[in-house]
Amino acid sequence: MTDKPQKPESIRIDAAAPAPHRRKVPRLAAALVALLAVAALATAWLATTGLPAPSGAQAAAGAGPADKLRLGYFANVTHAPAVVGVEQGRLADAVGRHGTTLETQVFNAGPAAIEALNAGAIDAAFLGPSPAINSYIKSGGTSLRVIAGAASGGAQFVVDPSITKPADLNGAVLASPQLGGTQDVALRTWLADQGLKTTPDGGGEVAINPTGNAETLDLFRSGKLDGAWLPEPWSSRLVLEADAKVLVDEADLWDGGEFPTTILVVDQRFAAAHPETVADLLAGHRDTVAWLDSADTATRLDAVGKGLTSLGAALPEDVLARALGNLTFTTDPLAGTYPTLMEHAVEAGLTESGQLEGLVDTTVLDALPADAADGTGK
Repeated sequence: MTDKPQKPESIRIDAAAPAPHRRKVPRLAAALVALLAVAALATAWLATTGLPAPSGAQAAAGAGPADKLRLGYFANVTHAPAVVGVEQGRLADAVGRHGTTLETQVFNAGPAAIEALNAGAIDAAFLGPSPAINSYIKSGGTSLRVIAGAASGGAQFVVDPSITKPADLNGAVLASPQLGGTQDVALRTWLADQGLKTTPDGGGEVAINPTGNAETLDLFRSGKLDGAWLPEPWSSRLVLEADAKVLVDEADLWDGGEFPTTILVVDQRFAAAHPETVADLLAGHRDTVAWLDSADTATRLDAVGKGLTSLGAALPEDVLARALGNLTFTTDPLAGTYPTLMEHAVEAGLTESGQLEGLVDTTVLDALPADAADGTGK
């Protein structure tokens, strides 16, 4: 990755200044601020997307709270805010403030979650930035909005110990979680920077086979793969369980080591119709991230471990500890990195160039009152 992005000064793609510091305000005033913010956001999104407005007297401010919110996420450590938020009931409690029921669906990779979002099967999702960027561009800016970050870091290129330099990869067979996913784009971009050609169909000097993470571990153990660019906990699993070594830590390729791994997106039509529900989801998400950041190491390990176990994705303690040590949980979507991420996907032949203005919008997140979530947990 030759053109490193500058560390973002703002969490909005179209803003040059940092988000203003949120000061404490009286409860009623804070609630009014949040209500006005979600109403304005609904109106603005409808205006920019050209989507039909909800009918009735509440058209401008949305159609009121949704009966249900269908949320997608992965059974991965990189999705710990979602995993813990669901397991501890934080997200369900947050959206339930206005009578909304939370329904969840687990995905294996971002493109699959995007497909479900575009098909109307889910309303919001935690996923990587590259599929979100691709969807936004292909839809002409009408498909989704990035409304918060969730995790930064936690992606590595792990290889057979015999590979010590880029030239050793000529003729290698590598894996990424899914074609067009965030790690897939990162791998193709890094290889191109080393002068190694790849193609989306697995051709070129280095073959990249999009492969499910569990299968990647088995194939690497059997010697059928030479390496993979993976999110946590899978990079840690290959290192600790299959004797892989880290050739590239993606954090080393970004200024300050900050790059978005997981973000929270919402379908634009749903957000315009139900801004109160979006605000509630964000309040629960912010509360979960704050809890993860404040919990001691043992408590955090236990919570994430329980959440993953409940999803059938239990991890050994050493793998979980290594994986969490490589991650930062944050509501900042790190929007300043998105132009570079788009450029990488374009160069890899996985998307077309397009306008990103409006993709990231943290209006509702920034307007949440300080007491929008109690932070007490379960």
